[in-house]
Formats: sequence, C-alpha cells, structure tokens
Amino acid sequence: MSNAIQVCGLKKNYESHVVLKGLDFQIEKGEIFALLGVNGAGKTTTLECIEGLRGYDSGMINVNGKMGIQLQSSSLPAHIKPMEAIKLFAKWNRAKMDYAMLNDLGIKEIEKKQYLQLSTGQKRRLHLALALIGNPDVIFLDEPTAGLDVEGRLSLHGQIRKLKSQGKTIVLTSHDMAEVETLCDRIAILNNGKIVFCGTASELTDKVGKKYFIHIKTQQEDSTFETDNIEDALISLLSELKRKGIHVLDIKVDSGTLEQHFMEIAGRETE
Repeated sequence: MSNAIQVCGLKKNYESHVVLKGLDFQIEKGEIFALLGVNGAGKTTTLECIEGLRGYDSGMINVNGKMGIQLQSSSLPAHIKPMEAIKLFAKWNRAKMDYAMLNDLGIKEIEKKQYLQLSTGQKRRLHLALALIGNPDVIFLDEPTAGLDVEGRLSLHGQIRKLKSQGKTIVLTSHDMAEVETLCDRIAILNNGKIVFCGTASELTDKVGKKYFIHIKTQQEDSTFETDNIEDALISLLSELKRKGIHVLDIKVDSGTLEQHFMEIAGRETE
C-alpha cells in the first residue's frame, strides 16, 4: 500500500509552549488509523495541522486525496434542517446525494427537525454525513461516537467498516479503547508532543509485556492481582489463602486490555 498521509518532522509551538516536537509517521491508504493520547498530548493540534485548519512551525505534511472532516466540536445555524444542510454542502462540493449513506446514518428520521432540536447523538450523525459528502478519500473522525447510544454506535461502526471496504482511509480519535481495538488496523500514541508508539494492538501488547489479572473472590473480599507469570502467581496466591484458612469462592483470569496497555506506555514514556 502507498501512503495516504505522510508527516515528517512536524513541530508546533504556541509562543513559548512547545506542543509538537517533531512528529514522524505515515498512514497507509485504506487503513483505519487511530491517533490516541491523554488530554493535552497534542492529538487535536496534530489533526488540525494535517487537516489544514491550523498552521505549524516546521516539518512536512502530505495528504494524498480529498479530505472529509468531522470535527469533535462543530455547529450549524440553529434553525437549519438536516437535509437543508446536506443539500447546501452537496452544492458546495458539486456532489451527488448519497441516499444510501444518509439512510445508514439515520438522517431521514431527523430530516424535519431543526438543528437546535437534535440530540447530541443526532448532531454527530449529521456532522458525519456532511463529512462524507463529496466522496472523500481520507476521512477524519474526531470522537465519532461521542453521545451515541448503543444502536447508534453499532450503526456507525458498520458505516466505518463499509467505508474501509470501499478503499477509504480513516483517521480517528477516540477515548473508547474497545472501539479502537475493534475498528483500527494501527494505532499511534502521542504523549508530550511525541509519538511514543505506532503499530498494531498486538504489537503494543508485546512492547508493554503480557500482563495477566487474577481476580479472586473470597468470603471476606474481592481482590485483583497483576502478574507476568500466571502459573507462579496462582500457586503462590492459592497457597497463601489456604495457609490462612480463607475459602475461595471464585477465580477469574484475564489478560490486559488495550486501555491498560495504553495507560501503561503513556505513563512509562513520561516518567
């Protein structure tokens, strides 16, 4: 695959505050790529520089194709109706109406409402529909499922997968690690103005080290223990509980989640 986006040596300062410290990464055509980071890490600034919404001090950004952008915070005139907005955007982009996409996003259900009457989730769906007008090659989704109910999230996930199947490149940010793990081919973790990891979820697990969590329920309490060696830890824990005469009611073992791995590497790189 060739690059849809290439970022080299990207730097951005706000007066004396250094936000981006020379970012280097590539996003391949046709992949779903997540840019993750703790609050203040610089991910919104990075996206805005790539999208052309914010200037940067030095470096190079190359986007191969037409962009569609769904911002995390955006608004429309209070009394405009969804289809009025969509027709206006379609005219600006000289694009045909994609009624199948509009139906997938549930726009018909809200077409008679005014913008001020829409729920947060309905606004998110409308903003995504506006981003997809003009058949963009590269689509930026900033917290795309924020405010959506379960049904809306599943519908949107299906739409994102459909876009990928059409060869679209999708760049998203999300605080929902389960969503990221389900949808994304690769992830980049941005912290303190630097990329501290870029790769697949399994590669992140390998870098952090395999972690196991042993959940033990007794008559006295519920406890969780973290370990790299599940066999030795189980033997030691059960032996200690038996020695103390504590009866075990239940044991559950699971591996670390993407969220736990993300927080560990983000914390590790800033220590």
